[in-house]
Amino acid sequence: MIASLEVECFIYEAHSLKEKRSVIKRIITRAHNEYNVAVSELDFQNLWQRTLLGFVTISSDKVQAEKELNRVIALIDSFPEIERTTTDVIWL
Repeated sequence: MIASLEVECFIYEAHSLKEKRSVIKRIITRAHNEYNVAVSELDFQNLWQRTLLGFVTISSDKVQAEKELNRVIALIDSFPEIERTTTDVIWL
């Protein structure tokens, strides 16, 4: 089972690309190190208050893959400087 998660977020406190990338880098590093996911910034690389992050996990069980993606969502929500606006899960 392959599960893909796309999360669009706003970073209200970022006033430059450098500030945005520092927040994104912390999220990407923690998600990659703590969870069984691959991570990438998919869109809005040149906008300093908006991002689209993509996460992918592979599991033999749909329930386990869903739990992993829910942990990633909880991780994103734990950062006070970022607000999740849309979340899409795609099953392959």
